[in-house]
Amino acid sequence: MIEMTRADFEVLVAEALDEVPGELAALIDNVAIFVEDDPPAGDPELLGIYEGIPLTERGHYYGGVLPDRITIYRNPTLRMCETVEDVVDEVNITVVHEIAHHFGIDDARLHELGYG
Repeated sequence: MIEMTRADFEVLVAEALDEVPGELAALIDNVAIFVEDDPPAGDPELLGIYEGIPLTERGHYYGGVLPDRITIYRNPTLRMCETVEDVVDEVNITVVHEIAHHFGIDDARLHELGYG
């Protein structure tokens, strides 16, 4: 397992977010991004999760709700990677994957695009 502090991992997540093209970043609406060490016990290999209402499902009734939540999990990412470069790549893929869910893109399409 790669050793990396939570602070260093959070920097990688921030850098991945900075890589999102500006025209897409401008469309992200009401989303908070978090880093946690471990996913829920029932899914120990989960790298990230999007929880919320995708933009494609929001209607005129949408308002006054808490932000959607994207969580990126540090320990399973570090466990699956062999090098720091692998961690950087996996964080980038995971961040894009979870943002795509915010835009209403499902797992099957993300796998087709190489973000599975």
